[in-house]
Amino acid sequence: MNLIEYSDREMLMMRLADAMASELSTNLIANDTATLAVPGGSTPGPLFDMLSDTSLHWSRVNVLLTDERRVPADHLRSNERLLRNHLLVGKAAGANFVRLVPDGPDAGEPGADLAELIARVTPVLPISILLLGMGDDMHTASLFPGSPQLEEALSTDAPLMAVDAPEGLEPRITLTASAMREAMSTHILITGAGKRAALEKAVSLAPSEAPISLVLGNATVHWAA
Repeated sequence: MNLIEYSDREMLMMRLADAMASELSTNLIANDTATLAVPGGSTPGPLFDMLSDTSLHWSRVNVLLTDERRVPADHLRSNERLLRNHLLVGKAAGANFVRLVPDGPDAGEPGADLAELIARVTPVLPISILLLGMGDDMHTASLFPGSPQLEEALSTDAPLMAVDAPEGLEPRITLTASAMREAMSTHILITGAGKRAALEKAVSLAPSEAPISLVLGNATVHWAA
C-alpha cells in the first residue's frame, strides 16, 4: 500500500484529479478506450468537479460506478445522480456512462436481470482506473462486513453482484472482488481521523473482516484530515 498524506482536502482533490487525468491520458495513448470506475457519496464530489474540467478524449472513456442503489436515476440517493451533476458534465459530458441498474421502472426490483447488467459491463472491463472510498466499518463499494453475500462477492468470477445493504436500506448492485483486483490502477480516497484509523486497522485484517483490504496491496491511498 502506498499512502499519500495531504496538507488539506483541497490539495488532495487537486493532486488526485491530476493523477487520474494523467493515467487516463496515458491509457488512451495505448488503447482505443479506457474505463474509469468511481464511487458515489459526497466525498469525491469536488474531485469529480475538477476532473470534469480536464481536457481528455472523453468520448473514448467508459465511466461506471463501483456500486449503485436499486433506485431510479433521479432518486435523491442515486449515485448516478451525483455523477450526472458533478462528473458527466462540462468537458466530460461526452463520456460513455455504463449504468449498473436496469433501465426503466423496475430499477428497484430485486428480480431485475443481473445477467443483462453483467453483459452490459463486461465489454468495458478490465477497469483502467479504479477509485474507491471506504467506510468507517472498512467496507468498500457495497461489500459490507457481515453481509450474507460477502463471501460470494469475494470469491465469484462474475464482475457484478446483487447485494443487500445494512439497516434495511435499498438493495444494491456492486462490483465484486474479482473486478476490483483486475483493475490496472487503484486509488482509495479517504478523509478524516476516523477513516485513517480504520485504514490502519484494515491492513492486518482479511477481506472477510475488512473488505477494503482486498485491494490495499496494489492501491495508492490518498488521505487528508
